[in-house]
Amino acid sequence: MNDKSIRFALSVAALAAMLAVPPSAVSAANASEEAPAPRPALTVSVAQPERMLLPQRLVANGDVAAWQEASVGAAIGGQRLVEVRADVGDVVRAGQVLAVFDDEMPRAEAGQARAALLEAEAGAAEAAANAGRARALRASGAMSEQQVMQFLTAEKTTAARIASAKATLAARELNLRHTRLLAPDDGVISARSATVGAVVASGTELFRMLRKGRLEWRARLTEAEIGRVRIGQTVALTLADGSRLSGSLRMVAPTVDAQTRFGLVYVDLPARGADAGLAKAGMFARGEFELGEAEALTVPQQAVVVREAFSYVFSVGEDSRVAQLKVRTGRRVGDRVEILDGLAAGVRVVVAGAGFLNDGDLVRVADSAGAQPAAAATAGTPVAGIPVAGTPAAR
Repeated sequence: MNDKSIRFALSVAALAAMLAVPPSAVSAANASEEAPAPRPALTVSVAQPERMLLPQRLVANGDVAAWQEASVGAAIGGQRLVEVRADVGDVVRAGQVLAVFDDEMPRAEAGQARAALLEAEAGAAEAAANAGRARALRASGAMSEQQVMQFLTAEKTTAARIASAKATLAARELNLRHTRLLAPDDGVISARSATVGAVVASGTELFRMLRKGRLEWRARLTEAEIGRVRIGQTVALTLADGSRLSGSLRMVAPTVDAQTRFGLVYVDLPARGADAGLAKAGMFARGEFELGEAEALTVPQQAVVVREAFSYVFSVGEDSRVAQLKVRTGRRVGDRVEILDGLAAGVRVVVAGAGFLNDGDLVRVADSAGAQPAAAATAGTPVAGIPVAGTPAAR
């Protein structure tokens, strides 16, 4: 066999060997090559939880009510109301006339009682003179003992008639004075049912007033919370329209409801000054009781992510991967949030960029000089060629 035939045979053998290589062998060869390292999803900044003193507050809900209400009603009945001098919202003084009844009948009755008193006094004068003569003649025997006793008894009877007539006159004059309905105290008229021309029965309520114009806020606290408040402490109130005012705790109820385990607290609201008039009886208000300060574990507010109504933070491990931790938050002061449960003190948590992370993501931790890239990552822009978590490039 010549050289040409030998070279041809070797070429055919080599080609056959190449065609005989199975695909699994090729895949194994490719797998033997070194795999590229995973790329971080985001550049973030981290911080450790800090312990700091935070103010303690007790929050409660309640209603604004009158300190005391006065019901002003008719003291006489069957008289026509001829004049109404006060209306809802009027500020009145003690003794001020609120309404006037027709006084013709009470005035006539008072005049009749006065005349009866004069008649009783005249009869008493005559009886007293007769009794005096009887006493003088009693010793001489010119008048029998029976006659003397009659005159003495008549004297006492007429004296009793005078007393009765005076009492009747006082009652009639009192009815006459009651034709003018007076305010029992200083205050503000909160309701009026008096109508000119109406004939009302005795005791019918015609006005309702807030005594002294004083209002108070009443809140229900649990039996555990009641022991934490003290009389005289300041309470910050927020009304439904956002208005804020402060009050002073006046009284804590001496009893707690045995069924609900709640007790009432009473907070005086300002009657004068800039805050006066903001609250109205019947309004809802939210109150905060200041209870001093206490140490708390806090993280920056930016580190807390709310998802599906739960709060989470992301801790960074030694392998630069994040773990999603469910936490329970408490008070918020400035840019700090209290962590009540779910986080240890020495754990590094993601601050800038936490909202773009998922559990198990690989991150790059920025140093202090890298604060600007971290902020850019938070804004949702790639940093130094690293795609932001959640973008198509990151996926």
